Amino acid sequence: MTDVAVVDYGMSNVRSVALAIKRVAPQLEVAVTSDANVVNRSVRVIFPGQGAMPDCMREMQARGLRGAVLEAAHDKPFLGICIGLQMLFEASEEGDTQGLGLLPGRVRRFPRQKMVDAQGARLKVPHMGWSQVRQTVAHPLWEGIPQDSRFYFVHSYFPDPGTRGLTAGESVYGVTFTCAAARDNVFAVQFHPERSEAMGLRLLANFLAWQPAVRHSTQEVAA
Repeated sequence: MTDVAVVDYGMSNVRSVALAIKRVAPQLEVAVTSDANVVNRSVRVIFPGQGAMPDCMREMQARGLRGAVLEAAHDKPFLGICIGLQMLFEASEEGDTQGLGLLPGRVRRFPRQKMVDAQGARLKVPHMGWSQVRQTVAHPLWEGIPQDSRFYFVHSYFPDPGTRGLTAGESVYGVTFTCAAARDNVFAVQFHPERSEAMGLRLLANFLAWQPAVRHSTQEVAA
């Protein structure tokens, strides 16, 4: 049994995630894998991704990973990163793409008319760089991370959860948006913890120590 599976469907720099995990927990066995059986046999699962949502969904399904990801998100400690957060929702405006439907809500593009800073200067999309994160709930993955710590972002879309209770963290880029979502054994973030220096490594270490209660159902939200 593998300690940590990093799901590889060809749409992320998964090696950087694996290296960050080994840095904070060198004793753990980490598998970067596109094999559903390895994901199924792992203790914890990290689901990263970057790029266009339609491409990510297509490549994940083409590699036969959909079922393993759904199962992991129901019965293992599960961390989604960047597109790995967005894919958990029902649908995205990017290509009018259907997501996995594990979390209620849609993924939306930053609204062009609101992309201005406090001084009225135009903000570029994608949002790329360091931004503060406001923790909206107490959660084990925030342990030891001060409020308003900065994390590294690269994205043009963000999740709009269907229920307020899913939001675990918010950031501001023209608009206030959900940048962390949590439910049961799932925690997912829009930013890249593996590129966020000390606070990102702390979040990964917290994930590796996390012992959440898990569900035992594989029922998807109807599309």
